[in-house]
Amino acid sequence: MQVVTTPSLAVAPAPLWRSSPARTVRLVSGLTVFGVGDALIVRSSLGNSPWTVFAEGLSLQTPLTIGGASILIGLVLFAIWVPLRVRPGLGTVLNVFLIGLAIDATLLVVGEPSGLAVRVALLLGGIGLVGVGSGLYLGTHHGPGPRDGLMTGLHRATGKPIAVIRGLIEISALTVGAALGGTLGLGTLAFALLIGPAVQVGLALDERIWTRGVSDPTG
Repeated sequence: MQVVTTPSLAVAPAPLWRSSPARTVRLVSGLTVFGVGDALIVRSSLGNSPWTVFAEGLSLQTPLTIGGASILIGLVLFAIWVPLRVRPGLGTVLNVFLIGLAIDATLLVVGEPSGLAVRVALLLGGIGLVGVGSGLYLGTHHGPGPRDGLMTGLHRATGKPIAVIRGLIEISALTVGAALGGTLGLGTLAFALLIGPAVQVGLALDERIWTRGVSDPTG
């Protein structure tokens, strides 16, 4: 059996600023799908992802929309990168804006669900889309998102394990967001449990596109 190797996130090249049309489509599509998925989770009202708990809480305390709050949070995190000397890329900048815009656009289109079954479907579908979107944009190696860059920067500066750094960042965002009124619930737990496998599916999908191309009938 032939084993096909593809770029790994663990050994990703330096973030890219120049991009081909195909890479740009993958990048923009991935970030947009991510934002749509995040908005569906919000619409489920069963509990948001940690950073969206923070964004929703901030939006409740300010005139900002949830997407606008997400953009503001991304910009602040991006500013923190400066002393940490994390290298941004084109994907870093687009991440800050496109996800927030996609969240707001989706929330305008998708209304409040009426039944529990629909809410659960929105939650699970949203988690799936976040995973697929993550795989598509991460696979382009156009730079980490502001949250991922903060994680890797703190890891490099402190020497602490990635798992510890990421856990502390996520818990901090969740705690502050809940204190501000963001929606915390079973959906938050479901996101924590399912997002890993969902991202793995997204990476596998992107890998298939990367190695064979979407037009390959054997793919």
